[in-house]
Amino acid sequence: MIDPASLPVSPIQWRGVVRIIRSIFPPVDLFEDIADPADWPLLIAAEQKTNPRLMETIGNLDLVPPDRRVAGAGASWLMAPFTHVSRDRPSRFSDGSFGVLHVGNRFEVALLETVHHHARFMLATAQPPGWTSQFREIVLDVDAELHDLRAGGDEMTAVLDPVDYSQSQQLGARLRDAASEGVVYPSVRCPGGECAGLFYPDGASQPMQGRHLDYHWNGERVDLYRDRSAGEVYRIV
Repeated sequence: MIDPASLPVSPIQWRGVVRIIRSIFPPVDLFEDIADPADWPLLIAAEQKTNPRLMETIGNLDLVPPDRRVAGAGASWLMAPFTHVSRDRPSRFSDGSFGVLHVGNRFEVALLETVHHHARFMLATAQPPGWTSQFREIVLDVDAELHDLRAGGDEMTAVLDPVDYSQSQQLGARLRDAASEGVVYPSVRCPGGECAGLFYPDGASQPMQGRHLDYHWNGERVDLYRDRSAGEVYRIV
């Protein structure tokens, strides 16, 4: 097991990086509002009197420390990964008990990372071939001090395993418990690409809506994606 204290920490200042998410989740008005995040608990308490389903939309706000919350335009895209968590939806660096905001340092990286996970879901649920879920590209900036896993070495082989996330999830939990801001690591889906996993939403900023995308499932893999914004279809090789 890697000792978190042995890992270097690097200042990561990326501009225009990419996160791709499902399009079915609408923005949460509370996060988009200009209200100070410190006032959110009072606003929620008042709103719940007329909207008892509010918490289903917001998620578990207690999972984000008050001083790490973000508000304003696009804040839903930064907050949602941390307030809507489930052990049924683990990721590389979390068993699902806490949130991680994943980004790729360019579009191709984010695309191939999400294509992989979407294909696993489609295969596991025996979905028929065809155009499937709609996605949206979120373009944002990252500015955080992240534990750096890019140096490689034998000790990173298990952490960056393409399929088995057990070691990386254990490392992610230990880093987060040690007050880490997150991790930066090489993409295992896109050679030469890099990814970051943020443990708190305030490590990212300036989120903006990008392209709208569809993925095509051929029964075995995602072989095409469609840029609905441009009306173009591209093959994934």
